[in-house]
Amino acid sequence: MINGIRIKVCGITSRVDAEAAAVCGADYLGFILYSKSPRYLPLEKFEAMLPSLPPLKKIGVVVEPTLEELARVRDAGFDYVQIHFPNATPFPDAVAWLDVIPPERLWLAPRIPPGKALDLVFIALADTILFDSYHPEQFGGTGEVCDWRAFAKLQAKHKEATWVLAGGLSPKNVANAVKESKTHAVDVNSGIESAPGVKDPDKLRAFCDALKTLPVPVVKRKSHAAAVA
Repeated sequence: MINGIRIKVCGITSRVDAEAAAVCGADYLGFILYSKSPRYLPLEKFEAMLPSLPPLKKIGVVVEPTLEELARVRDAGFDYVQIHFPNATPFPDAVAWLDVIPPERLWLAPRIPPGKALDLVFIALADTILFDSYHPEQFGGTGEVCDWRAFAKLQAKHKEATWVLAGGLSPKNVANAVKESKTHAVDVNSGIESAPGVKDPDKLRAFCDALKTLPVPVVKRKSHAAAVA
């Protein structure tokens, strides 16, 4: 965490990149288990790597999984599971995910087309919602920024969820993204890479340094009188 902002470094494919993320102050490591992604990491490779990974929270990222696939990911050693899915996914299909993953371990990342609003029923299913940019053929990792103001409105209106800002974040724009979106958590992927699935240590450090330029949030404390009342 840097200046009150939690950091998820996604698309991790090597122990070296995982360690670099830990050194820079990341809170979460994301591993993409979607075979069509250029950052795809087979589940077997994650399981082999797991004992040597730094002690950060680990997130398995999947796309429209079957319940059987979801169960295998759940049991592989991840702290959380992040599901990408179309915003038009039938609600009963999404509810079924809770038979496998409890809400406190579930991150939902609905793909919301331009001109459409997030289907708010999904917010009740998970403690964490990841707001990403839209691409007609890809689920995340596009390098395109999302609507920061729309994120801010959703976060302010639905405080029952934890909100994570994703989509095209980089060392050059993350400070402005945090200021405009008012997010408390960011997800970075392609913006700190030298190639898909290969993190650039200089870009990673620059990303975290950019967060250090933000003002430290003021924590309001109860007065002594209120504390003992």
